Amino acid sequence: MAGAAPSFDIPQLPEAKIAIISARWHREICQEMVKGATKALREAGISRFEVIEVAGSFELPLAAKIALESGQDAAIVLGVVVRGETPHFDYVCQGVTDGVMELTLQSGKPIGFGVLTVDSVEQAIARSGAPGCKEDKGYDSAIAALALLAIKKRFSR
Repeated sequence: MAGAAPSFDIPQLPEAKIAIISARWHREICQEMVKGATKALREAGISRFEVIEVAGSFELPLAAKIALESGQDAAIVLGVVVRGETPHFDYVCQGVTDGVMELTLQSGKPIGFGVLTVDSVEQAIARSGAPGCKEDKGYDSAIAALALLAIKKRFSR
């Protein structure tokens, strides 16, 4: 663990529409992160959200683009990329990171980044929010998106 996540007030955004987009690779881990993201949205009073699954983490930026262009106020992308024996890990990690950042800046809409880039499945589980874990990156990435959405709404008045 790199350190304890800072605490944030959870903004109340009951009118927000959010897309949670999850990769299918390492489905059990991603499902735990979806639970964490869903918990954060409910704590923010949000009932209008949709969970969308895509093949893998590389597909997350395009799915987020489609969701945001379809009227979602924010997206939360969740995935797991485990280092293997080939450079594939580096290409996927760089591609998804660059794609999400580019989309965030182009769209002006928040995207919570919950893509775990780890050396082992055990590291991913420890960050997934599963029972007994100290970290919940699904929850954390949702809170990050909600905090940015609150800032956007504050300055859009």
